[in-house]
Amino acid sequence: MIEECGRRGKTMVEKRQLFMDMRAQNYDVIRLSTYRTACKLRFVQKRCNLHLVDIWNMIEAFRDNGLNTLDHSTEINVCRLETIISSIYYQLNKRLPTTHQISVEQSISLLLNFVIAAYDSEAHGKLTVFSVKAILATMCGGKILDKLRYTFSQISDSNGIMMYMKFDQFLQEVLKLPTAVFEGPSFGYTEHAVRTCFPQQKKISLNMFLDTMMADPPPQCLVWLPLMHRLANVENVFHPVECSYCRSESMMGFRYRCQQCHNYQLCQTCFWRGYASGSHSNQHQMKEHSSWKSPAKKLGHAISKSLGCVPSREPPHPIYPELPEKPLDLAQVVPQQRSLPNMNDAMVSHSVISSGAPTPTKRLQHGLDMANRLADEHDLIAVYVSRLQNGTRFLESPSRLDEEHRLIARYAARLAAEAGNTQRSTPELAFNFDANKQQRQLIAELENKNREILQEIQRLRLEHEQASQQTPEKAQQNPTLLAELRLLRQRKDELEQRMSALQESRRELMVQLEGLMKLLKAQAAGSPRLSPSHGASRPMPMPVRSTSACSTPTHGPQDSLSGVGGDVQEAFAQGARRNLRNDLLVAADSITNTMSSLVKELHSADEGCEDEEEAEKLQNGKERG
Repeated sequence: MIEECGRRGKTMVEKRQLFMDMRAQNYDVIRLSTYRTACKLRFVQKRCNLHLVDIWNMIEAFRDNGLNTLDHSTEINVCRLETIISSIYYQLNKRLPTTHQISVEQSISLLLNFVIAAYDSEAHGKLTVFSVKAILATMCGGKILDKLRYTFSQISDSNGIMMYMKFDQFLQEVLKLPTAVFEGPSFGYTEHAVRTCFPQQKKISLNMFLDTMMADPPPQCLVWLPLMHRLANVENVFHPVECSYCRSESMMGFRYRCQQCHNYQLCQTCFWRGYASGSHSNQHQMKEHSSWKSPAKKLGHAISKSLGCVPSREPPHPIYPELPEKPLDLAQVVPQQRSLPNMNDAMVSHSVISSGAPTPTKRLQHGLDMANRLADEHDLIAVYVSRLQNGTRFLESPSRLDEEHRLIARYAARLAAEAGNTQRSTPELAFNFDANKQQRQLIAELENKNREILQEIQRLRLEHEQASQQTPEKAQQNPTLLAELRLLRQRKDELEQRMSALQESRRELMVQLEGLMKLLKAQAAGSPRLSPSHGASRPMPMPVRSTSACSTPTHGPQDSLSGVGGDVQEAFAQGARRNLRNDLLVAADSITNTMSSLVKELHSADEGCEDEEEAEKLQNGKERG
């Protein structure tokens, strides 16, 4: 009980969701009830994915579920209805490519809830077979001509004449669709609906039924049905014309042209909402266009029409035979076997019958002729077998092989004749509903594959165009590229700082080297008996650290030696372009050599001083003694 209540609650929510989505499309602002009803039913058809199911696939689903063997007044419960709808959508997914699969569970739920809301508003839980056929055959995809032919096959008798009571029942069922989308006041069922379609009570054949339903305008109660199919055909039609009201540069769908105002055209949105501007009025007669023809084509058509080169307009539908097609019952048309005295006489008589028979013009006469031929062939076989079983002389007769050859020749001729007749009767077999079912399925699959390939080509083309039109600004928006650029800039700053530090260290070494060289020159120019105090009293030049060590170096190697003595600059003038590392090593070696020579001189000066002191001490001792 709890599960049933939960299921009902879920059903109500899904049913409300469908109608809420339909109300969100704002179809109620359409001024004309015919367009308003057609747009709503088209929305329900696409929302339930019924536009992908052809009328022939729907008929096949009816046969697979055994509806063709049930009476129209038979009632089926909701569970069986759900089974029928499930088989329709599962078969649809098998036909569709993998990239265009639909949500089967959602489609089943939406369609089942819509059917129950439209045909079981009192919650009886049962629907008639005729109701199921009427709603599914009307709401599915396909041509309106095929739908009307199937509808006539359900409401006609065995003689191919429409039954008014059945047609009235069909109107009751099919007019529940506008009522389900809240358009009952405009297209609800009335007792006089049949008379509005066929005012004269006369025999209605298939051709008369199609003429009435596909007339312009159609019957008032069913005027929304052909409009719904026209909406499906013009959804992707492009008109390179400017709308006279909204000033849109192009139109999609229908295009409406005023018959009184010069070059006044409206898009379907403005026309449906009753918009008008200037001297145009909604009372003016408008012509509906479902395609676009360039002025050159219009001029060529007008010239051809004036010269009488345009062929007469074809009828809206082909002319079908008055009598319905019936399967042949061979048990009634095959005559009884007759005994033939001789095999040769049988062959001669069969050749006379087969050659003298006129060419059939109708399928029934053709079937009778084929049945007679089969009967003659059976008679020949029976006589031949009886002679083989009863007489031994026949087996020993030399003419036995000749008769076998003649029998084989007759069979070959009959097969060839049947093949030719089959080829000639192909247009007649085209009227059967299921004759070309496999071909239609193959064509539908090829069209779907072609559509899929075209979409893939368009997608690849757009991707290629987007890739080719990518600007540097878009490339800079890439976070990976920005991170790499940031790392490169940091690395560059680190290298520049290190370069600046090395340049400053080199400059400091050069300054120290300059001071040492000045000291050596001063010692070489002075007295060799120079006191160590004089040498130690000279101030040692200290390195001065530049405040621009962290700045980016923009000077060359020669500029880095600014402030250094001329001797060092001359020493490094020839090797300005050498490697910085080699310069530093050479400078370090020179500093080391200079220091070692300075230490040696200092040691030699100390030894000289000590000798002089000892000599003075000895002299002083002698004087005292």
